[in-house]
Amino acid sequence: MDAKEINRIAWDSEVEKHNYWTIPVNSEEIEAARNKNPKLHLTPIKYMPLYWLNDTGADTLLLGGGGGQQGPLLSAYGKRVTVVDISSNQLENDRAVCEREGLDIKTINCDMCNLEELEDSSFDLVINPQAINFVPNLDGLYGEVDRVLKKGGVYILSFANPTLYLFDADKLLKGKVKIKYTLPFKSEVSMSRKEVERLIEEKGTLEYSHTLDDIIGSILKRGFLLSAFYSDGSDTEPIDSYLVDCYMALRFIKV
Repeated sequence: MDAKEINRIAWDSEVEKHNYWTIPVNSEEIEAARNKNPKLHLTPIKYMPLYWLNDTGADTLLLGGGGGQQGPLLSAYGKRVTVVDISSNQLENDRAVCEREGLDIKTINCDMCNLEELEDSSFDLVINPQAINFVPNLDGLYGEVDRVLKKGGVYILSFANPTLYLFDADKLLKGKVKIKYTLPFKSEVSMSRKEVERLIEEKGTLEYSHTLDDIIGSILKRGFLLSAFYSDGSDTEPIDSYLVDCYMALRFIKV
């Protein structure tokens, strides 16, 4: 089972389904970014605080950040943007927005855990929005972030709260909350063979909850400092009635 290929197909399909993370920004949002007020969503409801971009240089890497959202906004804000995404359809959204708005970004269609095209210490800012839950092992990803980010650079990461993976997703769609899985969740292990086969047939994503020690502790052990944090809801009932911190965003500095 090739998890990367399954997720590539799934995210290409999500673009066709108009998933929230695949809907490109409009011209009004681009104009606001040009006026130094980019409305960046790293989580479903809240905007990323603008001060998180303070003291960051121009060279910016978006990992798993296609979709015509953060990339064009950061370009309009004045950053030199490179977007890496496994989905060619997501990257096409970025290119379409940039063509429409007269912006210039670089797009690379590859796995974000293997950035061999990119040089060491070549970025001032790396933003990784809502993508680590599709990566089985975070060591390769964090190693590449550490390699391409300059000393003193900023790494911004957002992800789904691991506790979301406790619940039966099919029940949630029907407005019911039922704990079904143990953590850490791993699609190929936590789900039955029949469930995995159905998921692949329906072009769903293979996902991984990870532990907070893996997500946060692993970065800190590499010499990064946590400088800021916020959490957000999911904008979906009934889960928001049970869990306030559905999504998290963190800002690290490489020291």
